Amino acid sequence: MHSKNQFQRMKENNEKIAMITSYDFPSAKMAANAEVDMILVGDSLGMTVLGYDSTIPVTIDDMIHHGKAVYRGAPNVFKVIDMPFMTYHISTEDTLKNAKRLYQETGAQALKLEGSGEVSEKMGLLVRAGIPVIGHIGLTPQSVNVLGGYKVQGKDQAAAKRLIEEAEEIEAAGAMALVLECVPWQLAEKITDRLSIPTIGIGAGAECDGQVLVYHDILKYGVDRLPKFVKAYTDSNHILGEAVASYVQEVKKETFPEEAHTFTMDSSHLPEG
Repeated sequence: MHSKNQFQRMKENNEKIAMITSYDFPSAKMAANAEVDMILVGDSLGMTVLGYDSTIPVTIDDMIHHGKAVYRGAPNVFKVIDMPFMTYHISTEDTLKNAKRLYQETGAQALKLEGSGEVSEKMGLLVRAGIPVIGHIGLTPQSVNVLGGYKVQGKDQAAAKRLIEEAEEIEAAGAMALVLECVPWQLAEKITDRLSIPTIGIGAGAECDGQVLVYHDILKYGVDRLPKFVKAYTDSNHILGEAVASYVQEVKKETFPEEAHTFTMDSSHLPEG
């Protein structure tokens, strides 16, 4: 399993970090077999797995349930788990309690928090308590209603300056890495160069120290429309859809099951009547 120090060395050696989301045992096992560097148990599971239209309804119990499944599928991969909406925004006491549950019960190696300002202070609190954290700025899905939708962030000078300041603030709080989502590549490059900690981009260009994408997006699995920044490496909707349709048709036509799929016994052992 990679460590915080190894990720730091990867940045220093210009070795890219490959991160992907996983939400269950099979996706985690597949990611581990692909030798991914880092797994994110993202609150994006609210949309990809639970059918919500945002991450906001996701609860800490949801995250723990899925985090445990991911642990079983990839026990030897560095795992990051999102703190969901409103689990670190109220009081210091609640933040510590929720972070302790997520960290202890899921077997994660780090927690991810969205935002800056007061959130940066919470990050520092968790780091001092012995819990590694990863920051997340730019497009922060938990704040999508405040941001006015899923839009690229930091496109004008004032917004870009603010994101640079937020990034430096998060590094100063003790975060081990920073996710940059939906920001112009030039800004992501500038932030990456200014920080000593790794940056992991999603829709932030090729100059970040690593990349993260959603498992269901790269497989085009259960999703109809993909964001501009996603590359789909297969079309699971088509492949799996055809397989399920074939099964249904064979049952209806009575061509499944065949003898090869059937158990047998000596007919003389059947009870009479």
